[in-house]
Amino acid sequence: MMTKIFRSFWIGLVGLVMAATAMAQAQSSPEYKLGSGDVVRISVYQNPDLGLDARISEAGTLNFPLVGTVKLGGLTSGQAEKVIADGLRNGNFVKQPQVNVLIMQVRGNQASVLGQVNRPGRYALEVADMRLSDLLAMAGGIAVTGADMVTLVGTRNGQTFRKEIDLPTIFRADGRADDVPVQNGDVAYVERYPMVYIYGEVQRPGQLRLERGMTVMQALAAGGGLTLRGTEKGIRVHRKGADGKIEVLQPALDDAVRDGDVVYVRESLF
Repeated sequence: MMTKIFRSFWIGLVGLVMAATAMAQAQSSPEYKLGSGDVVRISVYQNPDLGLDARISEAGTLNFPLVGTVKLGGLTSGQAEKVIADGLRNGNFVKQPQVNVLIMQVRGNQASVLGQVNRPGRYALEVADMRLSDLLAMAGGIAVTGADMVTLVGTRNGQTFRKEIDLPTIFRADGRADDVPVQNGDVAYVERYPMVYIYGEVQRPGQLRLERGMTVMQALAAGGGLTLRGTEKGIRVHRKGADGKIEVLQPALDDAVRDGDVVYVRESLF
């Protein structure tokens, strides 16, 4: 009996802790800030004539009945409610105005996703703390032809911002810092996956996707292995250097291959 009571108490305590944690996270999460192009619905309690559906202008303003032009761009819904309520009160239009601002359509804050994703395009940043992983998910995720590296460009504090993110690291225990917040005007670009080319005395010559840490042996295996006329001693790797010149290497089977490498297998002389 005591065990059941203790178990019930423990479950209830865990539930309270989880609820408190969720509430703290919600309170600490930054609110969305209105931007030009957003559509809002404004209502004033017991004053239906003051109701308004409007789009925020490029200047971040809109015209509200009686008050006139109000600047809402860059404000949260709560801040916008206060601005309008202050205008109604200060103008002696409504003594104790209770204003509600509801965001109907988000257009003011957007980011673009380009390159090898399933649905490239522009997407609305509907929450203030949207992360890169959230943006990529809205774009349908990385396409099968996409690389693991994502380049995010934009502006931060008036300065050009550019960051290359190794996508798999985001999902590690210590990778949260790489899942950077996305801001208005950012562009995420996903390049095509890196490739290795293989030809000569192999079963399936052609291009291969370069996997992480791929070795010469693994590249040959992906190409079906050597033909009966091929020889391991005749393996050569053609690699472009930093100066643009092609270097011919005689690699070991456990040497790593790089993006753009051309692996050639010569015919055995004996």
